[in-house]
Amino acid sequence: MIQLLYIAIFSEMGLILTLVFRSPLRKFVIMGLDQVKRGRGPVVVKTVSATIIVLFFSNVYTIVNIQNRKMEAGALNPTDEILMAMNLLQASLLGFMIFLALMIDRLHHYIRELRLLRRAMEAAKKQNRGFEDGKNGEGKGLGEEVETLRSKVKWLESECEAKAKEAEAAEAKAEALRKQSEGSLLQYDHLLEDNQSLRNQLESIDQNLSQSGGKKTM
Repeated sequence: MIQLLYIAIFSEMGLILTLVFRSPLRKFVIMGLDQVKRGRGPVVVKTVSATIIVLFFSNVYTIVNIQNRKMEAGALNPTDEILMAMNLLQASLLGFMIFLALMIDRLHHYIRELRLLRRAMEAAKKQNRGFEDGKNGEGKGLGEEVETLRSKVKWLESECEAKAKEAEAAEAKAEALRKQSEGSLLQYDHLLEDNQSLRNQLESIDQNLSQSGGKKTM
């Protein structure tokens, strides 16, 4: 019994060292513990743990009984002393083995949680990188659109300037034509006045000629 307890304790200590320090065996130990906690593994572990706890309390109960007999008798016989030492050793080894089993369980739990956290962090980093890449791509696309719009605005500004110059030239031509038409109208008015004056002169000459011819016939 004691030899089995020593083997179990040293095995648990080896598992703890394997879990604490990085080594090629650590992965296989974690995989084995994962398999133990799946399927029927938890039932077997609980059964073994319950058996060990029962043995531990049985040894404690035996130690208490021996102590009570000692108090009643005042001294222990050699057999009770041997039983006392054996039960005390077994109880100590069983308690230490239970403690190491709890340490293994907690270490495995924390290592698994740490692995999950690392995976979550890696997924978050990848997602963040993808978001940043998408944002950079969108920024580049927006920059290209802005450049295109700027070029369009410049083209429209140049077109507006050209149209404004054409409008100014057309206005200048219209003003020149208006002035030219006004000059032509003035010239036409002068010609009408000259024509009217010439007609008046011709009429007066005709009247004078007709009057002088009438006098001669008399």
